[in-house]
Amino acid sequence: MARHLLQTDAEKFSMGEAGWPLRTETFYYHHRRGGPHYLPLDVAEYIRARLPVGASDDDWAYLDRHGYVVGGGFREAMRRVSRVEVHSLPPGSWFFDREPVFRVVGPSAVVSWLEPIVVRLNYRIQIATLALKDREAMARAVRRVVCGEQREIVLETLDQVGVPAPPIEVDEAAYMDAIAERMKKLVEIVGDPARIVEVGMRTASCEQHHALALAACKDEGLRTTSNVHLARRLGLRPAGAMAHEHVQRYGSDEAAFRAMRERVPGPSSFLLDTYSTALSGLPTALRLIEEAPERRDFVRYDSGDKLLQYDIACRMAKRKGLRVRHLVEDALDDEQVAAFEAHRERAGVRPEDQSYGLGGFLVNAPWEALTRNRVSAVYKLCQTGTVPTMKFADAPTVPSPSPARRAADRPEYGGKESIPGRPVLYRHRDAAGAREGQPVGLVAQEGEEVGGPWVRVTDAEPFDIGVPTVAPPRPLYSRATEALVQRLYQRRDDYLKRPRED
Repeated sequence: MARHLLQTDAEKFSMGEAGWPLRTETFYYHHRRGGPHYLPLDVAEYIRARLPVGASDDDWAYLDRHGYVVGGGFREAMRRVSRVEVHSLPPGSWFFDREPVFRVVGPSAVVSWLEPIVVRLNYRIQIATLALKDREAMARAVRRVVCGEQREIVLETLDQVGVPAPPIEVDEAAYMDAIAERMKKLVEIVGDPARIVEVGMRTASCEQHHALALAACKDEGLRTTSNVHLARRLGLRPAGAMAHEHVQRYGSDEAAFRAMRERVPGPSSFLLDTYSTALSGLPTALRLIEEAPERRDFVRYDSGDKLLQYDIACRMAKRKGLRVRHLVEDALDDEQVAAFEAHRERAGVRPEDQSYGLGGFLVNAPWEALTRNRVSAVYKLCQTGTVPTMKFADAPTVPSPSPARRAADRPEYGGKESIPGRPVLYRHRDAAGAREGQPVGLVAQEGEEVGGPWVRVTDAEPFDIGVPTVAPPRPLYSRATEALVQRLYQRRDDYLKRPRED
C-alpha cells in the first residue's frame, strides 16, 4: 500500500524546500479531546505501508509547473524512507486526551510528508473505541458511509477488535449531493469560487472519500485543493499554505517568514499564531509585506478570535497604506464565511484579496459522527535536529503563565499547546482502578529515569487497564518534560519582549 509522492498536502513541498529536508526530526500524534481512545492496530506497520515509494520525472515536472520546485535535498530525503522509525503504544492500548500515542523519527521532508495520512488514523481509532464501549452507538455511526474504501476501513477495524460488523450502506450519491450543496452555498456567499480553497485532506477517512468530495465541489466551481495527487487527477490547482512546523523549525516568525519568501517562488502565506498573533505574528507579517508589496503575500488566520485578529490587521494595514491579502482557515463553515465577508466589506478589502480554506465543511458527510474534529487529532513537530520545539497556546500577553496556572486552566489555556522533545508515555500501575480526577498518565522524555508507580507503555508490551469508565485529567509531565516546556516558554517570552520596529 505504498503511497505516491504526490499523495500529500502541497504545503509539504514548499516547507520542505524552505526548511532542512534531510535533517532528522521527530513528530508525535495525539488527540486533544474525546477520550478515552483505543488503538486497534500496529502503528509502525501502518506507517511503513504508506511511505512514499518512487517518483517519476513527470511527478517532479508537475510540481515544477505549479510552483513547487524542490531541490536535491528533498529528493534525496524521499530516497531515505527506510530510515523512518516509529515509537508507539502497542496495539490494544487505551490512551487518553493529550497523551503521546506514537512518535515518528526520520528525514524532515519524509516525516512531515506523512502528516495528512497519519492524522486519518483517528477514524479507525474512533470506530474501535466505540465498538468496545458502546456497540449500539458504533452501529449507528457506521451504518452509512460515503464510499467502498471507507466501508473496508470499518470492516478491517471491527475485525481487529473482534466485534461483528453491523449492516453498512454505501451512499456516494447522497454524499456528493450534500457536498455540492455546501459548495454552492459558499459560492453564493463569496461570489467567485476561485476564493475558496479546499483543505480537507486530513478530514477525509480515506483517499476515495476525499476524491468524491472534490469531484462534487469541482462541479460547483472549485478550482483549488491542497491534495496534490487529487488536484492532478481531477484537473484542479494544488495549493498549500504554511504550517506551524515551519515556524517552529526557525524559532521565530520573522526567520520562518523570510525563509519561505526567499526560497519558494510565488506568494507566501504568513501563519500568525505559532508564538503570538498580536505580539509577533501579525506585526511581523505586515512588516514583511510592506517591504515587498509586489509579492502579494497573504496574512493567514488559524486560531483564536479570528474576526478580531482580522479587524486589527485591516486597521494596521490601513494605517500603513498597505494592500494586504487575507487567508482565513481553521474549522470554517458557511456562517463563519458570511461573517468574514461582512467584515471584509466594512473594512473595504477587495473580494479578490480575501480567500477561505475549508476542510470539514466540504468533506464531512451530513450524517458523519466520527469526525477528526470530534477528537481533535494532530501530528506535531516536537524536535528538529537536536532542538526540542513546541506549538504554544497563542499568547496575548507576556510573561507566560506559571506551570500551576497552565495546569489549572487546561484545556482552556492549553488550546493547541503541544509537547516538546522525544515524549514517552508512562501509565500508573493502578490505572485500572483509577478514580475520577486521578491522573493515570505521565509524559517523560526518552532516556529519562522514571520511578515510583509508573510503567512505561511506549515501545512496550500491552498494559491492560480494562475498558476505562472515566476520563482522567490531562497527563502529568515528568521533571524533564516540564523543564523543557518551561525553558521553551521562557525563550518564547524573551523573543516576544524584544524591541521591534512595528
